Amino acid sequence: MSLVLVLINFYRFVALSDCDRWQQRLQDRCAALGLRGTILLAPEGINASLVGDAEAIGQFLEELQQHPSFANLNLKTAVVTDWPFARLKVKVKPEIVTLGHPELNPAERTGTLVAPQDWNQLLEDPEIVLIDVRNRFEIALGSFPQAVDPQTDRFRDFPTFVQEQLLPQQPAKVAMFCTGGIRCEKASAYLLEQGIETVYQLEGGILNYLEAIAPEDNRWQGDCFVFDERIAVDRQLQTPQHHLCEVCGQPVVAATCSHCQDAAQADSSPR
Repeated sequence: MSLVLVLINFYRFVALSDCDRWQQRLQDRCAALGLRGTILLAPEGINASLVGDAEAIGQFLEELQQHPSFANLNLKTAVVTDWPFARLKVKVKPEIVTLGHPELNPAERTGTLVAPQDWNQLLEDPEIVLIDVRNRFEIALGSFPQAVDPQTDRFRDFPTFVQEQLLPQQPAKVAMFCTGGIRCEKASAYLLEQGIETVYQLEGGILNYLEAIAPEDNRWQGDCFVFDERIAVDRQLQTPQHHLCEVCGQPVVAATCSHCQDAAQADSSPR
């Protein structure tokens, strides 16, 4: 019989003044329940990916959400057939998603949430500058048509894109999306701080959109990278046959991506 596990991803931007206490408390409870994965705690909130059997996951979520700070988690759930994480890590960091601006307060002010059912209509607005907030290797698998690719290798590169390319355009309206919503919340807080007055973000991210919108109305093109054993999901949230490149770790169909293949051939060619 195949192993059946429940994978949860959740976050919440909320002021936490007692991260060290929560670190020990969550470490002990997750270990007792046999959960694996990563929990990040910071003064700005919590961000976690955990996996375990359904009963243990349910018990953990019930206990956690009894605390007011974690009562309204942005939660995604999936069923997996193997352990995507080897162990449990609970860490305290300056940010739960690293933009390089820990002074931002997304719990206080972020962009306007747009429900998946209203997203297609928003994209019809000719004044909208649509931005894919994810990294370039994620965008290479799929995105919304006409979305701007910031060409970032990591999220903390996003402010450079904003300063050098976005702000000089003086956009009247910006709409953003990411996998599950957390990067957009942080990025929207940053854009508002930089003086962009109208900022929208896709509520629940791409995964929420793919779940909510019927295939005939779905405007997503390609696949969506996810940070677990599935590697990516398609427009119907099915798992396509992607692998991680043996050299650089980026998602590909073959064992090695074309860039690494080209580099290897160049290194082995006569000089």
